[in-house]
Amino acid sequence: MSEKKFVKIKCSDCENEQVTFKRLSKQVDCQVCGASLAKPTGGRGKFEAEVIEEIEPPEEGGA
Repeated sequence: MSEKKFVKIKCSDCENEQVTFKRLSKQVDCQVCGASLAKPTGGRGKFEAEVIEEIEPPEEGGA
């Protein structure tokens, strides 16, 4: 089983939910209000928003 690479986060200001990578290369801002949700740290991101769930990427190869 592979490591989960995505997370669903919830903005504490406007409660918008969005999906982002777990390991970040740039800052993630809320798509609705512009609040900072996560910052890169050189590894797993520092999430300032609530992490709602970790999401398993779809399997490659399809049916």
